[in-house]
Amino acid sequence: MLIFAAASIGCAFINNIWGLVVLRCVQSCGASCGQSVGAGVVADCYPIEKRGAAFGKYFFGVFFGPLLGPIIGGFLIMSALTWRATFWFCFAFALFIFSLVFFFFPETYRINSKFDLELPVSQPSNVSALSSSTDSMTIPQDTDDKAGSGLNKTGIEGSTVVQNEKKNAPETSGPKEAKKSINPIAPFLLLRHPFILIASLASGIAFGSMFAVETITPDLYEAHYGFTSWKTGLSYLSGGIGNLLGAIVSGNTSDRLLLRARERRGGKEVVEDRLTVTLWPAFFFFMPFGILLYGWTIERGFVVWAPIVGFGCLNFGMNLIMTSTSAYLVDGLSGQGASVTAAANLVRMVIACVLTIAANPMVTSIGPGYTSVFLACFCFVGALLLLLLKFQGEKMRHWSGY
Repeated sequence: MLIFAAASIGCAFINNIWGLVVLRCVQSCGASCGQSVGAGVVADCYPIEKRGAAFGKYFFGVFFGPLLGPIIGGFLIMSALTWRATFWFCFAFALFIFSLVFFFFPETYRINSKFDLELPVSQPSNVSALSSSTDSMTIPQDTDDKAGSGLNKTGIEGSTVVQNEKKNAPETSGPKEAKKSINPIAPFLLLRHPFILIASLASGIAFGSMFAVETITPDLYEAHYGFTSWKTGLSYLSGGIGNLLGAIVSGNTSDRLLLRARERRGGKEVVEDRLTVTLWPAFFFFMPFGILLYGWTIERGFVVWAPIVGFGCLNFGMNLIMTSTSAYLVDGLSGQGASVTAAANLVRMVIACVLTIAANPMVTSIGPGYTSVFLACFCFVGALLLLLLKFQGEKMRHWSGY
């Protein structure tokens, strides 16, 4: 967040367009920590049967931010500072979040071996030999008492000797936790596994389609409905409502499907069961329907509420997909939640970057209607990828060693 704050204040003072582009890239690097680290925190704190609901709440915040941002930005650029006011707001907000995390957010990552309880030290073998020999002999009562006291004494002394030896033993005698070197490329090497790459591509298609629609919205609403910047910002609230409903539905449904499938298999869980809620209603209905409703109602000049509803349906379906696929990746790579999320985010952001760059030229050349047809067909490609993962994902994971 400090990188994000420093880049934000730099953007507020910059007077060169290329310098602004560079600082915006640095700003994005600082902001990227939230998604990967946040997914790792969810994996650390929640068991597999509750992880879907936790990811639903988490992704509501992740995707409500880009939809709330245009609303705030629409009002900020109307101030005397114009567009620079948005970067001053980002700077102040980054410092606020950094303070919250630094002072109030505990560390959730731990090395299990450092927190494991030590088992009690076993008594030496001569004690067990003595006890076994006394069982096979007939000893008078007074002798038995002496032997018993001697046994207890011997046991205590033996235990004390073992504990003292353990204390005096050099630290090099026991196994040590190997220090792991930081390799920033390691998370992205996870994309060589087919099931990770396929899940990342599918979620990237959903993520990129939403951002493509969000990118073309200001120009379309201004051209067709005469919206100003703050009105366009308010129209994004439908996406926030869709994300909220998607967060409520997707997480709980994903967990229930996983638990129900586990009961059918006699206690065995298969993480691909999470993909059912993602595949059928989201990719085959809600996202294509929302995109087509958005594009063609603008193309045909319908009332503005029609594309607003379509954008809400799009975000509802997108949240279903992102929540389930993210929980699937974290479940499939236990202990590597942050790393696999970072790898998936690379694919998602690349797809979103390409689609947002291509969206406005496509609208200019073929119109919003056929642009929505292209994005809807792209969603069906994502559905086919998840269909492959649904039925072949377990084999892919076993082939990759997970």
